[in-house]
Amino acid sequence: MIPCINWLQPFLALISSILLTRGHNCPSSCLCPDHHTVDCTGKGLTRVPDSIPLNVRRLLLSNNWIPWIPYDFLVLYSDLVYLDLRNNSLSQLEPGTLSTSSRLVFLDLGSNNLTEISSGTFGESRSLIKLRVGNNPYLHMVGRDAFTGLTSLRELELQRNALSALDVVVLESLPSLRMLRLEGNPWLCNCHFAKLFVWLSENSHKLLKGLEGIECSLPLDGRRVPLSLLSEESFRECRGTLTLTDYLIVIFSGISVSVAAIITSFFLASTVHCFQRLSKGSKADEEEGND
Repeated sequence: MIPCINWLQPFLALISSILLTRGHNCPSSCLCPDHHTVDCTGKGLTRVPDSIPLNVRRLLLSNNWIPWIPYDFLVLYSDLVYLDLRNNSLSQLEPGTLSTSSRLVFLDLGSNNLTEISSGTFGESRSLIKLRVGNNPYLHMVGRDAFTGLTSLRELELQRNALSALDVVVLESLPSLRMLRLEGNPWLCNCHFAKLFVWLSENSHKLLKGLEGIECSLPLDGRRVPLSLLSEESFRECRGTLTLTDYLIVIFSGISVSVAAIITSFFLASTVHCFQRLSKGSKADEEEGND
C-alpha cells in the first residue's frame, strides 16, 4: 500500500501545481496585485480576457472598448463579488447574463451605450447591493421586472440616461433600497409619470439630490421644472384617465361578458327546444293511446 502512495505523490503534486498555476494566472496586459484581483483598467481591450483566474473576486474592466459580455461569462466565476465594466462600449445585456453570480455585491455598468434593461437581466442576484447604470445616453427603457429579485439592493444609479418614463413597479420591487439617482433624465410630466411622482414624493429621502434635483418637461409648453415645484394636484387631470392596461381590461371584460351571454342564450334556447320536443312527443303518445 505504501509503495502505491509513494508512486501517486509526484502525480498529485503535479496536478496541484497545475491547478494553482491556473488559479493564479494573470491575463496578459493586466495587473494582479493579489490572488483575488484582476485589474485590466484602460488596457484598450475589445473583449473580455479569456485567462481570468477562476478564483477572482474583484474584476476591473473599466475604460476599455468591450462591446458585449458572453452569456456564460459568470458561470465559472462563482467567487466574484466586484465587477467594474464602466466606460466601455456595451450596447445590450442578454437576459440572465448577470444572474449566474450569486455572490456579486457591486456592479458598475455606467458610461456605456446600453439602450434598455430588459426583464430578467439580473435574474435573482440577491447579494447585489450597489448597481450603477448611469451615464448611458441611449438608455430609454427599463423593463417592469428588470430588478425583480434584487432584494438586497441598497443603491441604484440611473442618472443622466435617456429615460422619459419609468414604471413605478420597478422601484416598488426593491425593498432594501436606500439611495436612488434619477437626475439628468428627460422626464415627461404626463399622466404616465403621475404614479412615479407620488412614489418619489413619499421616498424623497432616498433621492441623492432630493426632488429639487430632478426636472421634468411640462406637456403644454415643454418647459422643464424641478419636481419640488409640483404636487399631486399637478396631476389631477390624470385621475380619471385610463391607461392602456385599463382599456385592455375593459375591452376583454366586455368580450368575455358577450361570449358568456351568447353561450348562456344558446344553452337556454337548446333546453327550451328539448322541452318542447319532449312535450310534443308526450301529447302524441297520449293521442295514440286514446285512439
